[in-house]
Amino acid sequence: MSLTEEMSQLARQAKGASRELAKLTPEEKNACLLAMAGALEENSPAIERANDLDMTFGAENGLSSAMLDRLKLDQKRIAGMAKSLREVASLPDPTGRILDERLRPNGLKLQKLSTPIGVIVIIYESRPNVTADAASLCFKSGNATILRGGKEALNSNRVIAGLMVAAARKQLSSFPEHAIQVVPTPDREAIKELLSLTQYVDLCMPRGGESLIRAVAECSKVPVIKHYKGVCHVYVDSEADPKMAEEIVMNAKVQRPAVCNAMETLLVDRAIAPAFLPNMAQRLSEKLVELRVDDAARSLLSSEHLTLNSRLRLKSATEQDWITEYNDYILNVRVVDGVDEAIDHINHYGSAHSDSIVTANESRAKRFLAEVDSAAVYWNASTRFTDGGEFGMGAEIGISTDKIGARGPMGLEELTTYKWIGVGNGQVRT
Repeated sequence: MSLTEEMSQLARQAKGASRELAKLTPEEKNACLLAMAGALEENSPAIERANDLDMTFGAENGLSSAMLDRLKLDQKRIAGMAKSLREVASLPDPTGRILDERLRPNGLKLQKLSTPIGVIVIIYESRPNVTADAASLCFKSGNATILRGGKEALNSNRVIAGLMVAAARKQLSSFPEHAIQVVPTPDREAIKELLSLTQYVDLCMPRGGESLIRAVAECSKVPVIKHYKGVCHVYVDSEADPKMAEEIVMNAKVQRPAVCNAMETLLVDRAIAPAFLPNMAQRLSEKLVELRVDDAARSLLSSEHLTLNSRLRLKSATEQDWITEYNDYILNVRVVDGVDEAIDHINHYGSAHSDSIVTANESRAKRFLAEVDSAAVYWNASTRFTDGGEFGMGAEIGISTDKIGARGPMGLEELTTYKWIGVGNGQVRT
């Protein structure tokens, strides 16, 4: 079978499965999810054996220690996957919700009803726990899913998906066996073939680095929900509470710097900068954060003005730095003249992910919230809250920086579309 035929078969099977999934009740879906969770825990040795093969492959092919850590599955992480499945089962079913209802003058009753999207392709790297997370969210929302993980995780992904399907079929005889499928080949051309099948595939969601997402978006003929990168900002206004601002900045940068909602650029109002920046730099230096600064910030932090400990690392920021997602202990710092310049900087250099203002001035805060064009905008809070769990949505499948369709954390509701239902008693249009 050629690659084209193989991908066509995979997509065709998924389309058929999606129609069967739409018939399942919320109770049936939840029972399947709980069975899947139990199966992952009961078969953790098999998952770990498959993961050992992937770890060996990854080490032999030069994966970094950080990537190997993301690839690794142990009993604790497998238990975490099972816990996530149970959490998804506990969430309200997102399908069948009445989103709008109206009665026309001619007596025609209209309802806008939430429905599954259909077939969703998920493309991701390294972390095999995404296999369980993505499959469970798609299944709960009534969608068939085709999973394309990295070649380094192929063994783990196959075993996880296989256990989930087997458990669901044992629990429910009507569970469609092709509701959760893993692309069986690491051939990169498989993605291009799969994403050309617009008659079967409804949506693609890539999760990973910017280069992966751009490559997928450029080759896909089906809609793609994108999250290019997280260049997030915190702006400390002249009327900010300094202690509050310090805590927000520290949390946004160093609590977990390798995630997409971590701050990459700190903007400080010129009026507060002389008092605020030295203390802030001192605290950041204690966490070994390298600062890439503009001229004004460098002047305030230079040795002739301030004596900081020897761990302070300063570099001059380049134009490229302002648009870079470091995912590391590196932070850009710029001094700005008020909220207007802060907004302009964010809208020019930011990635429309998450941005925050720290201020006691309500009118400035409201301007910032209204004019910063990002998926999530905060007042006196850390950017680290942009997360499905923190939003009270339960699990998430990713964070979208698109404007059309889903935006921000994508939970169950964001994995649905809708249709209009009309109920009449013989009405005809004149």
